[in-house]
Amino acid sequence: MSWKVDLVVMLRSLIGDLDSATFTDERLKQILVVGAFNVINDADFSNDYTVSVSSVSISPDPISEQDTDFSILTTYKAACILVGSQVKTEASNAIAIKDGPSSIDLRGVTQNLNTLYKDLCQKYTDLLDTYRYNKGSGDGTPAGAAILSPYSPASWGVGNTRYDQNRYFQ
Repeated sequence: MSWKVDLVVMLRSLIGDLDSATFTDERLKQILVVGAFNVINDADFSNDYTVSVSSVSISPDPISEQDTDFSILTTYKAACILVGSQVKTEASNAIAIKDGPSSIDLRGVTQNLNTLYKDLCQKYTDLLDTYRYNKGSGDGTPAGAAILSPYSPASWGVGNTRYDQNRYFQ
């Protein structure tokens, strides 16, 4: 299956639009492509992805390439972008009206959407950090290897008695 099916279903499940009531598939594909564009700028992947926002395409297809990391990161980034847009739209409708004994308060909708927005964006950040840590710089070197290597200045005194040539010899 193509990303245009799988990632759209995944995005719908994240934003709670499983009945397709709010967003069309075409709109979600556009948001997914924008999310993919951002993900490519945030991390290095083993596949060289080409994203075209104008033609709404991602090549090669991350689903057929079985690149789960890219697919999940793209879906969460797209959900973050989409819900952020909804928060902005609903913020203009966040009003409270009180007329005698009756009242209407629409501020809770914005607060709930904002909570969902923050949660999705935090999950994206956590997933991205985990991916970066596990994959490193793209050359197979895990993050922090240079800091903890035996040739870094931070480890010169550890296990080496000649750590300061001017003051201490053993």
